[in-house]
Amino acid sequence: MNPVVLQIDADHPSLAGHFPGRPVVPGVVILDAVHAAAAPRAGSNFVLRHMPQVKFLQPLLPGQLAKIMLDEAVPVEAGRRLRFRVLIEDDVIATGELVFVERMPNG
Repeated sequence: MNPVVLQIDADHPSLAGHFPGRPVVPGVVILDAVHAAAAPRAGSNFVLRHMPQVKFLQPLLPGQLAKIMLDEAVPVEAGRRLRFRVLIEDDVIATGELVFVERMPNG
């Protein structure tokens, strides 16, 4: 699978105060990008239920180029699971999995 490129600019609003003098991209911003990359793979009839496992191994700094690598969606009971890795060059900075469930019909 082709990686999804992730790069957070130094003027991103989440960096204000996170951390003064040495800004670090918040984990939630990284996970938001992972979710955006994974959602199309899960399918339009599925929504994110939870991320049962996430591990941050190294920080992502503003302006650093990272890649999001996604495994194929694996069917699980009532949904689909995708595993991910976020890398800077060949160094893994984050890993985890996302679980998607079928979207509830309206009404």
